[in-house]
Amino acid sequence: MLIKTGDTVEVIAGADKGKQSRVIEVLRADGKALVEGVAKVYKHVRRSQKHPQGGRLSKEAPIQLSNLAYFCRACSKATRLGSRFKDDGSTERTAAVAGEAGEKRVTETEAFCLSAG
Repeated sequence: MLIKTGDTVEVIAGADKGKQSRVIEVLRADGKALVEGVAKVYKHVRRSQKHPQGGRLSKEAPIQLSNLAYFCRACSKATRLGSRFKDDGSTERTAAVAGEAGEKRVTETEAFCLSAG
């Protein structure tokens, strides 16, 4: 599970297919994520001091991580994520970006630099 909180993702399956939004929370034990504005459901709330009016609250429901793809800012499309070891032994996430001559791998930091420049 390489998708993290704060990543921009695109929904690739389901009723909200094609929407792009930010990940609010990743539920690793369930293999799901809460995505801003995606999979909205209504929660019926009884009147209380906290909700004096009662009624229906709209909130996000968890969506399967397999239905999400990382949205690469460098190429402006959804892509797969991978990880690799750097020279110092630490790992970094890489976005697989389809190039003209096959597949080119761009690191997360390079992708952000490309989109800024």
